Amino acid sequence: QQFGCLAMNNVCAGTDAAALVRKQRAADAGGIEVAVAALQAHPQVAEVQEEGCAALVNVCSGADGAGRARKQRAADAGAIEALVVAMQAHPQ
Repeated sequence: QQFGCLAMNNVCAGTDAAALVRKQRAADAGGIEVAVAALQAHPQVAEVQEEGCAALVNVCSGADGAGRARKQRAADAGAIEALVVAMQAHPQ
């Protein structure tokens, strides 16, 4: 889970047009939901929490309509609650 989230984070990094396409491809493939599932399945594993949060940051970034839709998709998938649990469990 840690390395899957790390890989998605790296693949989706960037703000250029190609990066926005990669972010959307990751979302279309279910990347948002699997990142949230990883956070939920491993709440005490700091490395999974760190990489899962980073993956969501990158996949959900973007100010265009697609970026806003990815943010909403993450919220609908339970990302907000999973991120709060991660921050509470790993405050350092």
